[in-house]
Amino acid sequence: MANEDKKDFNAMLHDNKDMPKFQIITDQKSIEKYGGSKMYFAPPIDYDKVMKKVPYGKIITVGEIRKYFAKLSGADFTEPITAGIFVSIVAWASYQRSEDETPYWRTLKANGELNPKYPNGIEAQKEKLEAEGHIIIQKGRKNIRYYVKDYESSLFDLK
Repeated sequence: MANEDKKDFNAMLHDNKDMPKFQIITDQKSIEKYGGSKMYFAPPIDYDKVMKKVPYGKIITVGEIRKYFAKLSGADFTEPITAGIFVSIVAWASYQRSEDETPYWRTLKANGELNPKYPNGIEAQKEKLEAEGHIIIQKGRKNIRYYVKDYESSLFDLK
């Protein structure tokens, strides 16, 4: 996202854009990739509610949140593109508020990867996670990425 300082992310957070909703997909490759044809779209505020549940010292991935929504809604999967966008909206909305913080830094990308799109980038997320006892590792030489070491052992179970 660009021009974050000029956007009202809390307004975006509360704009449900006709969600929740379902869509039936017919593309065979996508059906095979996601394990079915019934796709769920969760509104941004639902991501905020789930991300608020993750306690100190625990983490979650966007993929785990998507699985949780699919299970709750009876869908085969939750739409991945909006999921990533809405997680970023939650982060920026929390950053813009003076109270009622959402611990967005505890929500990671796939495989425990830190999210460069969060407020103040990787360094800020790294600092917050390390303060909660997580070890951050760097992978790659040219395309450097950061991950929570052994992230699976710290995953929060949404049930």
